[in-house]
Amino acid sequence: MDTTQLLKGVLDLAVLAVVDGEDGYGYDIVRRLRDGGLSEVGDASVYGTLRRLYAAGALTSYVVPSESGPHRKYYGITPIGRSQLKQQRDDWAVFASTVTGLLKGTREGVTA
Repeated sequence: MDTTQLLKGVLDLAVLAVVDGEDGYGYDIVRRLRDGGLSEVGDASVYGTLRRLYAAGALTSYVVPSESGPHRKYYGITPIGRSQLKQQRDDWAVFASTVTGLLKGTREGVTA
């Protein structure tokens, strides 16, 4: 199954969840997403998502100097981001339950 379209729909949620656990710089966040099972996530998609979430006030950023290479821009979650993460987690739980119910051929997962 090509998960590209599915990933686009949940990338904000996944990025917020990863950053909620610990601040990180761009490639570190990509690596954590991949290590978490999203092996097909693209660098450009994640960097674009980070910029968009930052512009929306869901993330904050700060630069950490590095002696062994370029400075790194770290991202952390803001109260707006935590609120968005909670809402998206709730939405995901309902959506996943609904789709699971449909796939099993039952209506138990379907909510009004």
